[in-house]
Amino acid sequence: MARQHARTLWYDRPKYVFMEFCVEDSTDVHVLIEDHRIVFRLHCLLSCKNADGVELYNEIEFYAKVNSKDSQDKRSGRSITCFVRKWKEKVAWPRLTKEDIKLLKKVNTKRPPPGMDDLDDDSDSADATST
Repeated sequence: MARQHARTLWYDRPKYVFMEFCVEDSTDVHVLIEDHRIVFRLHCLLSCKNADGVELYNEIEFYAKVNSKDSQDKRSGRSITCFVRKWKEKVAWPRLTKEDIKLLKKVNTKRPPPGMDDLDDDSDSADATST
């Protein structure tokens, strides 16, 4: 069975971190919220919008400790939302994960910038005046 990550949105608030796993028409959902991590697992069947036989799986180590006993999840037709209670309230999280994961690699080019000789300012004004 193939395994993919579910698209995940998160919102930082003073008392909670809200996480939304964006999966429509989900069945067989398992969410485990622990003090240092969350595990989201979903087997996609015919009712799921993904291909048959695909397991959506996210395991996230939180940036900081949470209160798993005062956290919960709620399923709707379009997503699974998790309300994760922060251990330290009113402390902003700069990211969701424990590790600072870089999603975009730094671009390193040693070439000169491209030439702009083909851009001619006169061509725009000439087009505007000709009829």
